[in-house]
Amino acid sequence: QVHLVESGGGLVQAGGSLTLSCVASSRADSNHNLGWFRQAPGKEREFVAAIRWSARSTRYADSVKGRFTISRDDAKSTVSLQMNSLKPEDTAVYYCAANFGPLSTTVNSYDYWGQGTQVTVSS
Repeated sequence: QVHLVESGGGLVQAGGSLTLSCVASSRADSNHNLGWFRQAPGKEREFVAAIRWSARSTRYADSVKGRFTISRDDAKSTVSLQMNSLKPEDTAVYYCAANFGPLSTTVNSYDYWGQGTQVTVSS
């Protein structure tokens, strides 16, 4: 069982930056992955970034490559998403998710989800 709590959302102007954090209640093990997804109004939930807890490999959606960086702190059981050069189209509710198994970009492969945090980018 993994309990996830996100924080760090807010309102920012286009071109600005935000950092999202997610605290996982369970200690990481060798195949515990953490990912960030987002869902804009009227759209399906989509993959943003993911990190394999111990192996440190990462994956990003093409739309955020070069702008967003996912990282983790093993001691604090925390995964962060640094978001730079934000665009209005980045506006969405951002969710932290966890799974056990291969590093994945698909919503259905993640078993545990946080409540989400709103990110709004004004133009």
